[in-house]
Amino acid sequence: MDRMDALGDLLRGVRADGALFGREVLTDDWERSCPRGAALELFLVVRGTARIAGAGCEPRTLRAGDATIACTTAPFALTSTGPGAGETELVSGYYELEGAVGRRLTSALPPFLVVPAEDECMPIVELIAAEIAADRPGRQYVMDRMLDWLLACTLREWFDLPESRPPAWYRALGDDVVGPALRALHEDPARPWTVASLAARAQVSRAAFARRFADLVGRPPMAYVTDWRMTLAAELLTEPGATVASVAARVGYADGFGFSDAFKRTRGVTPSGYRASRAAEAAAGAGSAVAERVDPDSWLRVAG
Repeated sequence: MDRMDALGDLLRGVRADGALFGREVLTDDWERSCPRGAALELFLVVRGTARIAGAGCEPRTLRAGDATIACTTAPFALTSTGPGAGETELVSGYYELEGAVGRRLTSALPPFLVVPAEDECMPIVELIAAEIAADRPGRQYVMDRMLDWLLACTLREWFDLPESRPPAWYRALGDDVVGPALRALHEDPARPWTVASLAARAQVSRAAFARRFADLVGRPPMAYVTDWRMTLAAELLTEPGATVASVAARVGYADGFGFSDAFKRTRGVTPSGYRASRAAEAAAGAGSAVAERVDPDSWLRVAG
């Protein structure tokens, strides 16, 4: 697994379902206020310019072809760059992220990130518009995957920028010692890993591996193993039909009791309690966040 596969790990569980797209042509001294930030929202400037600003972020100017991701629940706004700026055309895509692996992505990102113009992302705008107009079977599914593709494309470009600040474990994947062990762990989290077995993958001594892992990742190897397993477990617990025992086995625990202890120690709640709370949150919040944010004159959604 290379760094591109590491991005795949961050995107695990992030999947559009009923994608919402906005396409707006704005003129004069305009402002698009977002009083309630999204879990994750992507904007692409098709033509013209725009300025994005929010709490804890210096205003950034966006130009034609630039993409930006807002990853914040704090208010923010998109505005014109000043009188006489001319028309600006924006395309927006909106995600609501549920599950711990989705949150792992948002925790790895700054509140706002900007990727300069890249030609490979621009054709998706016309493809989205064509898919809406075509009225063909399966178009909502196609649009969902378009949004997923656009997100992955934008994040890949951002992680390659010199000014990006990816999480420590992501950077550590490029290390000759820690990288092989991290790749093995991510590929097979249920394996009974020890510091010795991880060090064997790295082909260094146990002490040298533990020291370098802590230096690069910021925590001891086995603490990271537990955290990654519990992150995966939190997502798996929300799947239909999942049981505590089945999830425990999938993340490397022989019985549900040891898994429950580890989950409660790291998450502060039992697996059953976590699953129940996530189900309640999903039921209570279904559609409410979208309803607050959607302007029917600017957002495009394929009818089910």
